[in-house]
Amino acid sequence: MVVDDDEVDLLTVAMYLEDYSFIEITGRFDAAEKALMAAKKTPPDALFLDIDMPGMNGLQLREQLLHVPACIFITSYPDYAVDSFDMAALDFLVKPFTAERFTKTINRLREFHTIRQKAAMLNHTLGADTIFIKDGHEQVKLQLHEIIYFEALNNYTSIVTNNRKYAVHSPLGSLIKEKGFQNFIRIHRSYAVQKHFIRKVSAGEVLVDTITLPVGRSYKDVLKGFL
Repeated sequence: MVVDDDEVDLLTVAMYLEDYSFIEITGRFDAAEKALMAAKKTPPDALFLDIDMPGMNGLQLREQLLHVPACIFITSYPDYAVDSFDMAALDFLVKPFTAERFTKTINRLREFHTIRQKAAMLNHTLGADTIFIKDGHEQVKLQLHEIIYFEALNNYTSIVTNNRKYAVHSPLGSLIKEKGFQNFIRIHRSYAVQKHFIRKVSAGEVLVDTITLPVGRSYKDVLKGFL
């Protein structure tokens, strides 16, 4: 979905997007209010938003559509950059931009979409001492004792072992409450570690196996006297 109150800029972005076969433009709007109504009926997978528009601006529109996975802001005002990334921007383009710069944005969007698709295909089921990760049509069996730590990635959780990382479509807070994960301890809003991998605890860090992870301020009491 493309939103820009400037007709030339709107057509320019749409023209660039038409060069990419994996993208379908589901709507072109010259006002945020029109885009919001359309997005509520049929949510898009990505937004290309101008920021400085009369009435509702692009940042305000994004705030109403935070459930849309990807958002690229396109504006003449670089000072909006910080605010845009507070609104979970995937990228930030300053007008006038080049075709080469736009290609980088599309490559970033393609990579994001690929990772998100793969994560959506993954799920997990728990056994007594194993976790099964469904990756496409394959089932990958992990021993629970091989998992070093979990890392929160918005609504996904990365499962980290010595060999590789996996992703499951479950928030970290929900995942570690499941029956099979009693041996994990939350050390940060973004991390939970398996207790038997903890090698060293300091004021602000935990050495987990060979990996150093931060300790969140509100989680320090959990680690007091752990070793």
